[in-house]
Amino acid sequence: MSKFTDFFVRNKKKFLIGAGVLASIFIIAFVVFLINRERILQFAVAKAIQKVENKYPAKLQIGKATFRDFNTVLVTDIGLLPIGQPKLMQIDTVEATVSLRSLFLGRMVFKQFDVASGEITAYKQDSTDNFSFLYKKKATGETVDSTAKTSNYGTLLNRLIETAFENVPDGVNFRNLGVLFKNDGRTINMKLPTLLVEDGEIDARMTITTEEVTNTMFVRGVIDPDKYLLAAKFYGDNQSGSIEVPYIKQKFGATMRFDTLTLSITDKVFKNNQLTIRGESSAHGLILNHPKIADENVTVQNGAMKYVMTLGDHYYALEPESEVRINKAIFYPQVTYETRPQRKIGIKIDSPDIPANDLFSSLPPGLFDTFQGVKATGTFKYRMNFYVDMAQVDSLKFDSDLDARDFQITDFGENDLRKLNQEFTHAVYENGKVVRTFPVGPSNPNFTPYNEIPNHLKYAILTAEDPRFLTHKGFHEGAFRHSLITNIKENSFVRGGSTVSMQLVKNAFLTRKKTITRKVEEALIVWIIENLRLTSKERMYEVYLNIIEWGPNVYGIKEAARFYFSKEPSQLTFEESLFLASIVPKPKQYRTYFDAYGGLRAYPRYFFKLISGNMLKRGLISPSQHDNVSTYVNLSGRAGSFIIPKPDTTQVQMMDTLQLAPIDLLDF
Repeated sequence: MSKFTDFFVRNKKKFLIGAGVLASIFIIAFVVFLINRERILQFAVAKAIQKVENKYPAKLQIGKATFRDFNTVLVTDIGLLPIGQPKLMQIDTVEATVSLRSLFLGRMVFKQFDVASGEITAYKQDSTDNFSFLYKKKATGETVDSTAKTSNYGTLLNRLIETAFENVPDGVNFRNLGVLFKNDGRTINMKLPTLLVEDGEIDARMTITTEEVTNTMFVRGVIDPDKYLLAAKFYGDNQSGSIEVPYIKQKFGATMRFDTLTLSITDKVFKNNQLTIRGESSAHGLILNHPKIADENVTVQNGAMKYVMTLGDHYYALEPESEVRINKAIFYPQVTYETRPQRKIGIKIDSPDIPANDLFSSLPPGLFDTFQGVKATGTFKYRMNFYVDMAQVDSLKFDSDLDARDFQITDFGENDLRKLNQEFTHAVYENGKVVRTFPVGPSNPNFTPYNEIPNHLKYAILTAEDPRFLTHKGFHEGAFRHSLITNIKENSFVRGGSTVSMQLVKNAFLTRKKTITRKVEEALIVWIIENLRLTSKERMYEVYLNIIEWGPNVYGIKEAARFYFSKEPSQLTFEESLFLASIVPKPKQYRTYFDAYGGLRAYPRYFFKLISGNMLKRGLISPSQHDNVSTYVNLSGRAGSFIIPKPDTTQVQMMDTLQLAPIDLLDF
């Protein structure tokens, strides 16, 4: 027999007596708890009410609290009433599981919640609301100014996030919960038949209704309050199939739908009054429609974004670590926006080496239809830098580079960008519709070969529209920068900055609809034509002069020469060429260039002197040609019969103050 066994046998009676005493103590404690648990519960309820009312300017009302079984508490008729505002929350019943350890310690710690039949009604009207008290910090001994406005949305968002995460229970089951939000006349009504949070996992079904849109969706996700981690996946039910984003149509005239959307916050840091949030988002089956973006639906099968955002006092930034993926194409955006003391905007975009096939296959249908089906070898790399201080707009910075390595197109798809090299049929668009078609080539009697167009006309148009056309590769960064400066100062789009190459592509390949993505598509076509040398400069300019608009239903130089002067292009004088160059930007407004007596008004006279002077500086005309330039032209063609018969002071004022948008003064 071992020593331990021998010791136990000799002291067995003492052990039994001790165990009995200990059991008696537990039994007595349990009986005492059963006798006093209701009192402990009421004390815990009163303490919870006091804690809420000390922390927030609100009243917490609880109708009744009682034990349903050993460790389950039933609480009914719960209401949260902000002081001086309508009720924010009303819950019919809450069943809560109490921690056994906390029971014996004489306090209540709830672990699981089952909430049934509740309503949250939040409203905001002008600067008044009934919910912001939950995240607005109340300084001890200081009066809270509820009307004061703060510009530090980082501080506000940090408080909101911390308040939300601090109040996440271990487990909760919402049944038949309603949330109604009224914001300055707009209403969002959300119904939650079920919302289950258990062991950090979220499982919910909800229906959200706005004035125009109703979506029924499922939500799956995870939440970890200790790590400030929240991730959720949203997708439609079997009937709706997709989810429509509300208010987009009402506010922006657009529609946006998606099959699946994921959103996440993976980390947050609040330091020096700045909040930095990291997270990810992705969308599958995203469809966007807006007439200013594209003519038809834009579809992105797979899009994702890794974001690092910073919000501070009058400061907002999308940090360099951010990443955007559109199908297979990846970009690294960086955005900074300061609102005080002066507005400052900075945008940078970089990309890794993107395989050419990945880029073309990633271009969403509806945005870049010209490139659908294109196959290529090599890689692309893009970089863009934009910065403007609104107090010093003239110092605006802009540069953009698309570099390629071993790039060649092996299949042009449905739209052959080499079509300019041979005769092709040109379609003229107005308001998105084809109004006229004609061949560009020898089969068209109105086609004028390059060598039959007088040099002074060619040079006059290039001097006004694009002085570096023969040497650049489709873009003039300085002119585009100057256009941005002018447009920002005028707070309107008054100057385009397009080169002849860009104008040619716009006319020959695109529909002329002014959409955001059409401009990007135009730039990419120009880049390919110029960098792969698909068409010579001479042929590009020849096509340009034969297809551009020169008046009402007047297209090409031969129709223009006949319409205005009853001449062939080769017979045009220098002054007549200057006139034709002056109306290229707005050809249908040619009548406003003349007074009732057939004389040129102030703007075209100034144009004649400016362009002829610049041509002289470049050695394109002789000094005698410049000195003898007349400011009179005779519209001997049909155009002369449409001249305004009486003086129009409105038009005089317009033409005298008109900005010289087509003239690139940076080159002189």
